[in-house]
Amino acid sequence: MTKNIIVFYNATGVAELMRPFFGGEGYRVCTVQKLQEVIEMISRENIHLLLIDMELKESGWDGDVQMIRSLRARTLAPIIVVSPQTAETAKITALNVGADDYVAADDNPLVLLARVKSQLRRYAQLTGSKANADPVYRVGSLEVDDRRHMVSVGGRDVKMTPIEYKILRLLIQGQGKVFSIEQIYESIWQMRAIGADNTIAVHIRHIREKIENNPKKPSYLKVVRGVGYKVG
Repeated sequence: MTKNIIVFYNATGVAELMRPFFGGEGYRVCTVQKLQEVIEMISRENIHLLLIDMELKESGWDGDVQMIRSLRARTLAPIIVVSPQTAETAKITALNVGADDYVAADDNPLVLLARVKSQLRRYAQLTGSKANADPVYRVGSLEVDDRRHMVSVGGRDVKMTPIEYKILRLLIQGQGKVFSIEQIYESIWQMRAIGADNTIAVHIRHIREKIENNPKKPSYLKVVRGVGYKVG
């Protein structure tokens, strides 16, 4: 089946650079300049991956970050940000608001192609498993509903950031299994976990504040000291 890829904004010209590589893999590529056009395409077509090619200038990230967040809220398809911005804060910010991967614009095109193929495989596995499984995960009154991409506790919807949602979904899908900090980080951010303890701890704390009656004595999201975290 043909894979449909949107290249949004195309600030560095990645669409033209990658078109021969994507064509060789049988991917159909559409370059779009306006956010509303992307949103309309997502609503009417089966889009398999979004490449957001933007500057992410340090002096004005807010608009770019909001675009990533807006698109993440509308699709579960992988989002890869391509940017000449190499600052670690830019990468972390993009990933925290919903991007699945971040690639430097001057990387070898084969690196980007490999990242695209990897994300497409993961997305195919995700959508394939959803077709054969109940996309609602429950522990007590805690519910993660992949159909709505929502979390609720006792029937009350709880607003989560994209990263918080992914972490909680990972843990509740493996209900009872203990996930190490490294496993959580590498599964969510798709990169090697180096000094990830504080990052994961902060997200876990925020999730607990949203789903637990008493975050200091959690009923759902528990720590197994020296090992990691689990749900259930």
